[in-house]
Amino acid sequence: MDFLIELFAVAQLALFEAVVQPLSFALGAGDLLEQAYDATGWLLVGLLQLLVLLVLIAPLQRWRPVEAVTDPRAVRVDVIYTLVHRLGLFRLFMFFTFENWVELGLSELRVLGWPTLHLDQWWPGVTDVAWVSFLIYLVAFDFLNYAIHRAQHHFHWWWSLHALHHSQRQMTMWSDNRNHLLDDVLVDMVWVLVALLIGVGPGQFVALVALGQLSESLQHANLRLSFGRWGERLWISPRFHRVHHGIGIGHESTGRGTLGGHNFGVLLPWWDMLLGTADLDSEVGPTGVRDQVEPDAQGRVRDYGEGFWAQQWLGLRRLFGRGAVPLSPPARP
Repeated sequence: MDFLIELFAVAQLALFEAVVQPLSFALGAGDLLEQAYDATGWLLVGLLQLLVLLVLIAPLQRWRPVEAVTDPRAVRVDVIYTLVHRLGLFRLFMFFTFENWVELGLSELRVLGWPTLHLDQWWPGVTDVAWVSFLIYLVAFDFLNYAIHRAQHHFHWWWSLHALHHSQRQMTMWSDNRNHLLDDVLVDMVWVLVALLIGVGPGQFVALVALGQLSESLQHANLRLSFGRWGERLWISPRFHRVHHGIGIGHESTGRGTLGGHNFGVLLPWWDMLLGTADLDSEVGPTGVRDQVEPDAQGRVRDYGEGFWAQQWLGLRRLFGRGAVPLSPPARP
């Protein structure tokens, strides 16, 4: 772990000195070099992730696809979401706004004597074993992700935003970051707040985010892949997560229109199995949200938008007035 962190630091410094620092001075932002250095780290993580997507996961999709891609435009829009997040643009925005405000607020609490918990120190001696400390934080943040994801499916206001993620009917490795930006802001705020409260180190935080994003890209891939009877219970597979995106399975619990669902886990299926939300048996079927494919009483289906900005705008309309959400007649065959 220490070797990987050191190797990453060397690469980050090289990229910063060769590209980012000269660019910062050219743009008259020499007073923001510390922030630019942090942003370089996220940029490097994103570039490495994109390399893995293109070199490893893309060939797997071509090898064993679940379905033929019949709407390439929908996939191209998901690529935009991925680039916005993986190249650090969203992270940069958060750093200068909400995350900065959270850190300032917690700094005031530190002055008043509010302690940092340092979760890994609850197990004596762990601080000297980096990989054990990393695993502790991985499990802790995975449970946090499960709780957040379940809340996104429980509260109507939050589902009105998160439904955008589920509206993709052509799931591919690019679909993980297909989220409403306000939804991403809320999730990121919770993550940063918890990270600061429980004392995860900056290097570990970056590694946790990078590992999670790569695994989620694989989970969303158009890939017919199961990890087998026991593997499905150890780590979330593309099959397990595609069931979560299944129409009427991943976003409903007790009947049509009832919020809930199954397979909320992000990395580990344990929380679903422990808390009764696991679905290990359903077959992989069409993905999407029921109201976008099944007409209502007036014969209309919900419009989730085709382009990036249309999807963002319609998400806000769902959030602030569900009655004002546009519905359109079903497409003619």
